[in-house]
Amino acid sequence: MCGILAVLGCAGCDEKDKKRARVLELSRRLKHRGPDWSGLCQVGDCYLSHQRLAIIDPASGDQPLYNEDKSVVVTVNGEIYNHQHLRKQLSSTGHKFRTGSDCEVIAHLYEEHGEEFVDMLDGVFAFVLLDSRDGSFLAARDAIGVTPLYIGWGIDGSILIASEMKALHDECEHFEIFPPGHLYSSANNGGFRRWYNPPWFSEAIPSVPYDPLALRKAFEKAVTKRLMTDVPFGVLLSGGLDSSLVAAVTVRHLAETEAAKHWGTKLHSFCVGLEGSPDLKAAKEVADYLGTVHTEFHFTVQIKALGVKMVISGEGSDEIFGGYLYFHKAPNKEEFHQETCRKIKALHQYDCLRANKATSAWGLEARVPFLDKEFINEAMSIDPEWKMVRPDLGRIEKWVLRKAFDDEEKPFLPKHILYRQKEQFSDGVGYSWIDGLKAHAESNVTDKMMSNAQFIFPHNTPTTKEGYYYRMIFERFFPQKPAILTVPGGPSVACSTAKAVEWDAQWSGNLDPSGRAALGVHLSAYEQPDHQLPATIAAGADNKKPRATIEVPTPGVAIEG
Repeated sequence: MCGILAVLGCAGCDEKDKKRARVLELSRRLKHRGPDWSGLCQVGDCYLSHQRLAIIDPASGDQPLYNEDKSVVVTVNGEIYNHQHLRKQLSSTGHKFRTGSDCEVIAHLYEEHGEEFVDMLDGVFAFVLLDSRDGSFLAARDAIGVTPLYIGWGIDGSILIASEMKALHDECEHFEIFPPGHLYSSANNGGFRRWYNPPWFSEAIPSVPYDPLALRKAFEKAVTKRLMTDVPFGVLLSGGLDSSLVAAVTVRHLAETEAAKHWGTKLHSFCVGLEGSPDLKAAKEVADYLGTVHTEFHFTVQIKALGVKMVISGEGSDEIFGGYLYFHKAPNKEEFHQETCRKIKALHQYDCLRANKATSAWGLEARVPFLDKEFINEAMSIDPEWKMVRPDLGRIEKWVLRKAFDDEEKPFLPKHILYRQKEQFSDGVGYSWIDGLKAHAESNVTDKMMSNAQFIFPHNTPTTKEGYYYRMIFERFFPQKPAILTVPGGPSVACSTAKAVEWDAQWSGNLDPSGRAALGVHLSAYEQPDHQLPATIAAGADNKKPRATIEVPTPGVAIEG
């Protein structure tokens, strides 16, 4: 991932050198996102700036990028996975390319199709395009919001667009999150327009029967297209289902890719956690099974020091398949599906933002195959009855995904990893971690401070001392009201949306966003020796006759045969 900044239509720019210096100063606030190159283009009273992390065509793909006569200029943060296909199409109509950058196709697609080209891009992106012929501009953000983007308006009539708030917050009278799946055009006096309109967005209940092979192929395709790289890469491996499947598919298909010709067929994997944590142990087991070159980190960020600039991660699976433990309480398939839709729509404020900021802070790019547009369409078209947690049928959370990769002839993963129940992130990296954070917050936030929380933080008032402590830190750096309005919130249990709190009457009195609020549905919560549960979990709902089951070597789980 890179860092972009656009300053468009700034009035009172008589002191050109002074304004240019200010734009460069703002752009340098994004240097951590792109330490390899800094670029700036000025067209009249508009500036496009770029901080580059070179992944594709490191030698000549510096930005901003242009069309043939440089009348169209674009600054992009992202990866366009179908750029080779688009290049062939554009070359056949006479377009000439200056670089091997995957993002250069954007300038030429605009020439060919105007604003209507955005949906042709298969990838993740945030870009600003300037047409010097008429002074118009266009900005857009990817479908789910994997790539961060903010927009602001200055008192002088300027518009600023940047990868992070820190590059524009003190230059704008108002700023906000640039909504995912939208474009903003200066045509027709500006304004947002949604370009991403998939069938699932309406939250209508799908009815397509579950096809495990189709789901598997869609995910394999999503992973393999993300192996497009000209630099060393690896996978983030927690040992849970999602990251293990990412690693397994990558290992299986790596030899077929161009990346293997440059960097070899041995995949590097990385796991971060407290020493002795469940994730470290499980990740090592998966790495040994897959034969990856595995590295453990005990809460120190050293990954980039190994020469790796890109990693593949498992974000998005829990939202698509209802993998959070509170989904056990979904009352019916309609509520289940609508909650997954709500969760996907909110990803840009939660997991996507966390993953992007945590990696970009160290000049590292994270790719997320579960959030591939085609894969989401495939997964969200399945009748949600198949995604429901059904202990009577031996189905734990994300059963449809597990079953899709349950290959007896050529196993992707060991059974007990494939059917390992979800660990909450805070517990998987080490059980003492979240307790330490809570204790630290307790020592810094008094009861009296909490009693005034609604006055100090009237927007999405924090309800815990830990939440209060985080808000103190955030508002120290971003005190403006527009920044505060970007903070998400509302009632939540175990990562649920506010609507899903209604699923269990007891939850409203225990609004804990930690997964521990759904403790009763996790196998490890049952106080039995070695966390074992009786195999009767797979008994029929009528309690008359147990269903035929196959024992799987994981605590308390049996799969219907």
